[in-house]
Parts: sequence; structure tokens; C-alpha cells
Amino acid sequence: MRHASALPAITGAPASFDAASPHSTQPCTVGRTIEPSRPCDEKGRAARVEITSTGAVERQFLTGRGIRAELVQVKSCKRIEFRYWGTSHLIFAYEHCVRPKGETLVDGIYKSTLRDLARRITFLPAGHDYFEWHQLRTSARLLYVYFDPAELKIESLLTSPGSLNPGLFFEDASLWGTLSKVRSLLESAGRESLPYFEALGTVLMHELVRFNGRPGAPARGGLAAWQQRLLGSYIEERLSEHISLATLASLVRLSPYHFSRAFKQSFGVPPHRYHTYRRIERAKALLERHALSVTDVALSLGFNETSTFTTTFRKVTGVTPSRYYRTVAPLPPQN
Repeated sequence: MRHASALPAITGAPASFDAASPHSTQPCTVGRTIEPSRPCDEKGRAARVEITSTGAVERQFLTGRGIRAELVQVKSCKRIEFRYWGTSHLIFAYEHCVRPKGETLVDGIYKSTLRDLARRITFLPAGHDYFEWHQLRTSARLLYVYFDPAELKIESLLTSPGSLNPGLFFEDASLWGTLSKVRSLLESAGRESLPYFEALGTVLMHELVRFNGRPGAPARGGLAAWQQRLLGSYIEERLSEHISLATLASLVRLSPYHFSRAFKQSFGVPPHRYHTYRRIERAKALLERHALSVTDVALSLGFNETSTFTTTFRKVTGVTPSRYYRTVAPLPPQN
């Protein structure tokens, strides 16, 4: 079920990117545009994410049979918005992007305010809404890949028809490797690359089927939308506190056993790990402001020992909080 009412309006969803390209009517095309992106309601236009920005956005694209890829470079540090709804499956990955402010929503249910989006992947099945906005610190670079279900017959590969589920900001080394090959083709695109590009598209399609149903993707049988919103807000407001599993389960009127399974299906990780991830995201935000010391940040988030905070921070991010503090430029003061 789509929850379009929860998202900003999306205009003119295209039927298929193979039906009509803004650059060519050939079934296989390559191209590059630099444009001040804005929403478009032109019927039959090639499937693409609408990007609204006050600065120019560079978009390189490569289109094959049943697959289209776009490499997007955003240089503006102003607010930028992304919208998509269409009949094509969409997978996108950030090569680099750090947003001091911003959020990402899928169907108005799955929501993330993750700041560092580097090497994060999102999968959006056909017919699902996607909206996000950033206020960037530096430029951003990301790859969009669209799959035409009718052309590629992806549904025939699924064990249960129509069972593709969204996945928000997950990590997958194998999938990332294939996406990197697609990006490399776009960077030096030529018509002679199209057979290889279409072969990579087939590989990606099978990777997506493999991904379907993994713990990192929201799955059927998870929490209802109101339960996810309630839990997300409750945890966010109590990042410095210890929250018991029984407390969270009682909030959404489930037994602890069923709650644990449903939470993992909806959020991709168990409740305790989600709480830890959100604490570290808050810690990163505080460190970026350079207003508190590492010890003060640890104490503000309920860590009694700086060593425990350092171990947890490094386990989640791969670096120590002290190193993160030294290498991240301070954010401008907020009004």
C-alpha cells in the first residue's frame, strides 16, 4: 500500500523510461546534461528522479533495454530535494554525501535522518514513494539505476509474486561492487559499452532478488506505521537512557517476543542495536559542532565511561570519536 499523503506532492510519474527519452528515441542511449533541476510533468518523459535545487546539477545517463542509470553530481550547498514515484524499480547509492540537515522518507513510513550517506544503498520497488531533502556541507555524488519490470520480468524470479520490499540505507559489499562497475561505465560511457552495461543490469537484478527478504530490508509482518513512528520518536527522545525491551513492547501493545521480531523486520536491526546506532548518530552531530569535548558528549548520551563510548563509536563508525572530532570541520552555528 502506498502512503502518498505522507509525502510532498510528486508530479507526472512516467510509465516507462524506455517509452521516451528526452534526448533520443533510440532504445539504447547515452548522454550528459547540466541543468538547474526542477519538477517536470511532461507525459511520457524518461523515468528519472526529480531534483529541485538552487544550483546546477550535472546528470550523466546511460540507457539500455530494461535498464537506465544516472550519475548525479550536486555541487550546491543549499537545500536540495529529491522525489520519485514510477512504474520502474529504483536502486540508488551515494558515493559521498554528508548532510548536516536532512531526512529521507519511503512511503512516509521508513524515515532516516542519517548524516553520512557514503556507500549507503536504498532500494525502492515500483509504485513506492521516495522523498528526501538535504542541506549539504559539500558536494554530493550518487548513482540511480532504474529497472523496467515489464522488460526484465523481475517478478518471475521471485519465490512469491509482488514480494519486493523497500530497503533504506543498507550496506552490501557485493551489490556495491556491481554498482561501482555501472558508475565506471557512466564516467566513460560510449555506445560500445552498452552490451556490458545491460549484462551488469542483469547481475543487479539478480542481486536485488537476493537482497529481497534479507534482515536489512523492511519485510512483511513488521510493525504498523503508527507503531514505527511512536517507537522512533520514543527512542529519539531517550537516547541517553536505558530502555528495556519490555517497555518498548508495551508501547505498541505486543509481547516482547513478537515485538523483537516485528521491530527487526521493520527497522532492519534489533531494538538495542537501533538504539545504539541512534546514540552514535547523535554523538556525531554533537562532535561536528565542536562545542563539547568527547568526554562531555559521552556523558550527555548516557555513557558512564569514555572508554565504553570510544569502543562503541569505533565499532559503529570505524573511527574513534577523537579522530572524528579532529577531522570533521565544525558546523556553522544554528539560528
